[in-house]
Amino acid sequence: MNVLFLTMVKTDVAQSGIYSDLMRKFRNEGHDVYIVMPSERREGKPTNYSDQNGVHTLSVRTLNLQKTNIVEKGVGQISLEYLYQCAIKKHYKSVKFDLILYSTPPITFTKVIASAKKENPGAKTYLMLKDIFPQNAIDLGMLSISGLKGLLYKSFRKKEKRLYELSDFIGCMSPANVKYVLKHNPEVDVSKVEICPNSFEPNAMIGSLKECEREKIRQKYGLPTDKMIFFYGGNLGKPQGIPFLIECLDANKKREDCHFLVLGDGFDYRLLKKWYENNLPNNVTLMQKLPKEDYDKLANACDVGLIFLDYRFTIPNYPSRLLNCLMLKKPIIACTDPNCDTGTLANENGYGIWAPSNSVEAFSEAVNKMLASDIKEMGEKGYQFYLNNYTTQCSYDAIMKHFN
Repeated sequence: MNVLFLTMVKTDVAQSGIYSDLMRKFRNEGHDVYIVMPSERREGKPTNYSDQNGVHTLSVRTLNLQKTNIVEKGVGQISLEYLYQCAIKKHYKSVKFDLILYSTPPITFTKVIASAKKENPGAKTYLMLKDIFPQNAIDLGMLSISGLKGLLYKSFRKKEKRLYELSDFIGCMSPANVKYVLKHNPEVDVSKVEICPNSFEPNAMIGSLKECEREKIRQKYGLPTDKMIFFYGGNLGKPQGIPFLIECLDANKKREDCHFLVLGDGFDYRLLKKWYENNLPNNVTLMQKLPKEDYDKLANACDVGLIFLDYRFTIPNYPSRLLNCLMLKKPIIACTDPNCDTGTLANENGYGIWAPSNSVEAFSEAVNKMLASDIKEMGEKGYQFYLNNYTTQCSYDAIMKHFN
């Protein structure tokens, strides 16, 4: 089977990642995989086709799409469809695809998908729905339903509906996602919406650290070896509700029974840095960046994963960092809006505790509960939940059942 994968993410099947792992799975199962991904202007490279690790890869030269000014980012997104279409026609013209895979963001793939579907009328189209845009931008105040921003919202909403229409199947992150899509898009056929969440290939290298290894890693970064460490790692942007995270850290900065480690980067890192420098709390460590291998080792040396999402969200996000916690056998504290089912699933399956992301008191109580819990047992339950739901085999089966 020939699989076309359209993505905004650098995807190298030699590396680990939610998309590279899934594409590697398709390759290993005997399918021919064709990836189309961006090569941003800052890289200084022309559009290039290559065969890497048994996968056909088309890197399309685009404008800068990330970490750039809003004008270039906007123009880059608008021009993306045209650039992808031209590159596909030039380099994949002779290939007949059986499956067209793509994920959100962005929703601006609609013309590319429609064109690919027209050229391959027998192909099935599968949307891996990661972000529900533009509603998430409405929730955070980045768009509105009136005024100039309202015009942008209506345009994006039209594209979103068109994307759902073009998709033969829509794979959602969680049960709450399925319900949301169907409730707010009644024209979508119920039978084509299902669960197909983020997934990783099981890593045999991941396991419990020996006590001496754990202490060595903690000492390397000046972390306590005799206290439970609550670890937040990842993006520090608007969706994560960083002001609330700061409130939680501030309310618990005098605790002596645990330690908090925040490791990440993003637009609101500056807020955390300012708070940290003004308070210099003994039980909080703030770090900005680490190489992936060092990051994974440090995360494995901690005890409990922290997940934060802005309380204003009306869409049920399902944060990808959850998988890392489950794979490392770490229980979680999920501070989210009530529409998100990350905390609900954690509670129901015994691998975590939910707290609303507008209550510092609830977060502090969740910390107290975790300190009194058997975190090793909770971590094992989380790992089993990952094996049952979030491996690449699970995602692959969800997609391939439509071809059996």
